Amino acid sequence: MKKGLFLGVALATSMLMSFGMAQAKTQFVTIGTGGITGVYYPTGGAIAKMVNKKKKEYGIRATVESTGGSVFNVNAVMNGDLEFGIVQSDRQYQAINGLAEWKDKGPQKDLRAVFSIHPEAVTLVAAVDAGIKDIKDLKGKKVNIGNPGSGQRQNAIDALEAVGINIDKDLQAESIKASEAASLLQDGRIDAFFYTVGHPSGAIKEATSGARKVRLATITGIDALLAKYPYYAKATIPISLYPGAQNDKDIETFGVKATLVTSAKVPDEVVYAITKEVFDNFDEFKKLHPAYATLTKKNMLEGLSAPIHPGAMKYYKEVGLMK
Repeated sequence: MKKGLFLGVALATSMLMSFGMAQAKTQFVTIGTGGITGVYYPTGGAIAKMVNKKKKEYGIRATVESTGGSVFNVNAVMNGDLEFGIVQSDRQYQAINGLAEWKDKGPQKDLRAVFSIHPEAVTLVAAVDAGIKDIKDLKGKKVNIGNPGSGQRQNAIDALEAVGINIDKDLQAESIKASEAASLLQDGRIDAFFYTVGHPSGAIKEATSGARKVRLATITGIDALLAKYPYYAKATIPISLYPGAQNDKDIETFGVKATLVTSAKVPDEVVYAITKEVFDNFDEFKKLHPAYATLTKKNMLEGLSAPIHPGAMKYYKEVGLMK
């Protein structure tokens, strides 16, 4: 009896040790995204889902976190609070070069690029009764420019300054999350809001589907801005995506790209696995959101300012995307 008990205890101990070793081998990674109504959140979810399908093979368990956006994600990746983050291409450029929010901190030298994703248009959503048809009509209005730490906040400031509008003197600027702005616009508490996002967007659909009539305003007169910053480019929003909007033609604006970033401290094998799963399942990934419609493997390597992580580079060289 004692011998049987001893064997039973030994077996249980062995099983627990084996389980513990298996658990220890699993690497947990978190992908920072943005608000749940934007494209970042489902993008992070799609990447995590692909990697988790192979968790036994890679030993990686990926999760997604809704965050305040690009600036938050860069800082969290640099601090080791996140392994990956989805970041606007302009924010990646500013972080690696020590500009904007990183002017005092200096260049974020450990920031590494993985790949770029969908194009994002700087979108200006305005109430028809506020008389706003173009960005130049925002003077004297109550406008949400985005929460601190979001990408659209700096995009909004850049665009406003380009057309001679001072956010402190010429309008009443609000600093709320873009995901909350649609309801505030419908409630009459703001006249317009900026949102840098891939289209179609749930938040824009919400804003244009309420009782208060809404249009997407154009952002024009910004040629000098586009010439000054290499990460900006002209963009067009198809009005067919938003049948509730009071527009009769596509909207002229500008935009950036969403990019996936990580830290130099994240192991090569982890970055390699994530890169491989997305690119090996490219057709499947492309179908996950309408914002990915224009994606090609080649343009997923554009808009990257930070050095490409060695784990990602290993994959790109293996498949001939880079030499």
